[in-house]
Amino acid sequence: MAFLQEEWGSNQVWQWLLAAGIIAFVWLALRVAMRLLIRRLRTYVVKTPSRLDDLFVEILAKTKFLFVLVMALYAGSLVLSLPATADAVLQALFAVALLVQAGYWGDGFISFWIRRTARRKLETDAAAATSLTALGFLARIAIWAIVLLLALDNFGIDITMLITTLGIGGIAIALAVQNILADLFASLSIIVDKPFVIGDFIIVGDLMGTVERIGLKTTRVRSLSGEQIIFSNGDLLSSRVRNYKRMYERRIVFSFGVTYQTTPDTVEQIPETVRQIIEGQSNTRFERCHFKSLGASSLDFETVYYVLVPDYNIYMDIQQAVNLSIMRAFEEENIEFAYPTQMLYVSRLDSSEPEQP
Repeated sequence: MAFLQEEWGSNQVWQWLLAAGIIAFVWLALRVAMRLLIRRLRTYVVKTPSRLDDLFVEILAKTKFLFVLVMALYAGSLVLSLPATADAVLQALFAVALLVQAGYWGDGFISFWIRRTARRKLETDAAAATSLTALGFLARIAIWAIVLLLALDNFGIDITMLITTLGIGGIAIALAVQNILADLFASLSIIVDKPFVIGDFIIVGDLMGTVERIGLKTTRVRSLSGEQIIFSNGDLLSSRVRNYKRMYERRIVFSFGVTYQTTPDTVEQIPETVRQIIEGQSNTRFERCHFKSLGASSLDFETVYYVLVPDYNIYMDIQQAVNLSIMRAFEEENIEFAYPTQMLYVSRLDSSEPEQP
C-alpha cells in the first residue's frame, strides 16, 4: 500500500490510478451508452411521422470517437493536480474538441436538411435539388471556417489580424466576382421564393418559353421556336416575369362590328345573342357584351368572357366555336359584318340651271 502513497509528479500513485480508471470508465460508458441510444432511437423513429427525432438521431450519430476520448481525459484530469501550463493545454484541447464536434453536428444538421429537401424536389425540380447541394457545400465551408478561427483563438493565436486580412481579401474577391455572387444569391432567392419552377411557361420582356433548368448562375428556357434562351439569374429577377403556368383562368376580350344598315332593334338584340352563345360553351363565364361605339364604318361591339381553364388550346377551341356560332346566328338574322368601306356621293347639276362662268 505504501506504493500507492508514492508521488509521481505532483500527484500520488493512487490518484493517477484513479484518474486512469475514471478515463477508462467514462470512455467505455459513453461509447456503450451512445451505441445503445442510437440503436434504440433508430428503431423508434421509423415508427413516428415526426422528423425532429430523425434529425436528433442523425446529429447524435455524428459524435466522434476523439470527442468522447477527450471528454474522458478531461473527466480523469479533475482528480489530479496538474501544472498551470498542462491544465491550460488540457482545457484548450477540450475546447477545441468541443468546437470540432460542434462542427460535425452542424454538418450533420445541414446534410439532413439538404438531403430531405432535395429528395422532395428531385422529382419536380431537379435543378433546385442541385442548387441546394451546392449551397449546402458553401454552408459547410462557412461552419468549418468558424470552427478553425475559434480553435486558433483557444490556442492563444491572435486571429484579429487574420480576420482583418480575410475581410479585406473577401471584399476584394467580392468586388471581382460581384456579378457571379449576384447570380448566386438570385438563385437562392428563386429556390426559396419560387417565382417559377421547372416546367412553367414564362414571359420575360419580349422573350418567352418553358423553364428547363434553374442553375446557380443561369436559368435556361426553351422557346416556342425551339432554341434555348439563357438568362442570368440576377437579370431574370430584376425583370418582370409573367408566369402563365400559374394562370387559373383567362380573361378574353374581343370586338366585332356590324354595318350601319342594321336596325336599332336588331342592334339591341345582339348582346343577348352573344351571351347565349358564350354561355352555351363549357368552361366559360360570360361577363358582358356592349354596343361600344359608332365607328368610322361600323357599329362596334365589345365582348368580355372568361375561360375557366388556363390551357391555351382549350381557349382557342372555345373562341373558334364562339366565332362560328356568331357567324351562323348573324346569317340567320341577316346581320352583316362590317368591313372598312367608303361611300362616294355624286351630285349631278340640273341642265336647266346656267353654267357658272
